[in-house]
Amino acid sequence: MTLKEYFAKWKGRSVSPPTVIPSEMFWSFLGSMLGIGAVAWAHWHLALGAGLVLLIGSFGATAVLLYGAPGSPLAQPRNLLGGHFLSAWVGVACFKFLPGQPELAAALAVSLAITLMHLTKTLHPPGGATALIAVLGPAPIHALGWWYPWVPALSGASVMLLVALVVNNFAPRRRYPEFWL
Repeated sequence: MTLKEYFAKWKGRSVSPPTVIPSEMFWSFLGSMLGIGAVAWAHWHLALGAGLVLLIGSFGATAVLLYGAPGSPLAQPRNLLGGHFLSAWVGVACFKFLPGQPELAAALAVSLAITLMHLTKTLHPPGGATALIAVLGPAPIHALGWWYPWVPALSGASVMLLVALVVNNFAPRRRYPEFWL
């Protein structure tokens, strides 16, 4: 199919995503504000004093799924918790077993994390970032070593899950989770 034929095929069709109603935007805003806010508060007031990190960048993408698309299979508790936890283990292993080879460790961590999430039915796209952060993260992340899957990956994801359970079930048009296991 030529490019001209491709565009002719789609001519007249709407290719824009559906519009989100204002109430859904409100619940997405509120959930993400409370979820990230709770993890950030715990990070700054509890974790740093203990030499831990609780807030990682991949939680931003998790917030999009949990509060912006709570019906997605990728946003369900099994995927959320399992995806972050398993990916964190993979990332730490790649960092530890491939010292001095960050480009190989990074590529392998993300690829193995995706494969492991597929095998365990826990695919959660932010898990790939959680694995990558274990390899490329700053010194405080590396200092956590084998604690990284527990704190911040599992603990932070658990806080976000608790907020998602409250906010998404308080919203009139939402039901969360769709499934647990």
